[in-house]
Amino acid sequence: MSQESTSAAEARRRVTEMIRAARICMLTTTSVDGHLVSRPMGLQEAEFDGDLWFFTSTDSAKVRQLRVNPEVNVTFADQQNKSWVSLTGTATEGFDRERAEWLWSPLLSVWFPDGLDTPGLTLVKVHVSAAEYWDSPNSTVVNLLDFARSAVAGRPPRSGENESVRF
Repeated sequence: MSQESTSAAEARRRVTEMIRAARICMLTTTSVDGHLVSRPMGLQEAEFDGDLWFFTSTDSAKVRQLRVNPEVNVTFADQQNKSWVSLTGTATEGFDRERAEWLWSPLLSVWFPDGLDTPGLTLVKVHVSAAEYWDSPNSTVVNLLDFARSAVAGRPPRSGENESVRF
């Protein structure tokens, strides 16, 4: 295995860890009039194989927007671990009962009170094509000291690890 493919595999593994830790994301779609629209979504716990899964309603604005323009961005921010991930991909919508049963969590009953039998329940699948992440393993104090040193020295701070990954 080449060094490049090893580092790409490591970057994909890191993206997987980061999105699992964050769990809540912002899904950005394009409205029918061309404006970007973001809303918080809860990622369903599943093995990340390049696809992200979300439960929603078929009559939601996001589903109407995805049907017109399926290109989306999904961003995760994990302040506790000081990491951020931006994923781009293509979204599709459809209900697959078997997949829904596998992904279902009792916490979803708050939004979908009839469970998997909730009228209009559907799944959004985002097939990820690329990701970029920023990871700052240092503590907040170390990061603040680095910002202060950078301001005095007139140089940009070291912001941790930044990688782009193709899926």
